[in-house]
Amino acid sequence: MRYIDHILQPGETVIRTTTIHWIVYLPGIAMGVVALAALMAGSALPLFLPIAAVCAAVGLAMLFHAWFRRWTTEIDITDRRIVYKHGFIRRHTVEMNMDKVESVDVDQSILGRLFNYGDVVIRGTGVGFEPLHNVDAPLELRNSVTAR
Repeated sequence: MRYIDHILQPGETVIRTTTIHWIVYLPGIAMGVVALAALMAGSALPLFLPIAAVCAAVGLAMLFHAWFRRWTTEIDITDRRIVYKHGFIRRHTVEMNMDKVESVDVDQSILGRLFNYGDVVIRGTGVGFEPLHNVDAPLELRNSVTAR
């Protein structure tokens, strides 16, 4: 069950739910490609076989870490507040009432524009959210916050 389902107030509705973009898997995939290249080179030179094994193990660890981070991160917009949660055993949550939001900043690289991900900073009166990195569909998230 999602975190937001546990903390919804009576009459509060969820407008948008998002998480981290799939691009976080890219370093692990790149390490897998390096492992595959080392394995292919290992057929000619056996020296590359241990390198392929190490690269494959590191790539799998990176993929697991990215999956776990994506699985344990929730960003929810309701009609009353914004809720950001990450972590599994050691959970970190930040909530901000919608009437306290001053601005929503979106920062996208060229790659982020192509694949529709970016960093979002929500600034509120007195305090703001920490930057939310690699958010999936950041412009839609911003529109969900600002169009109330």
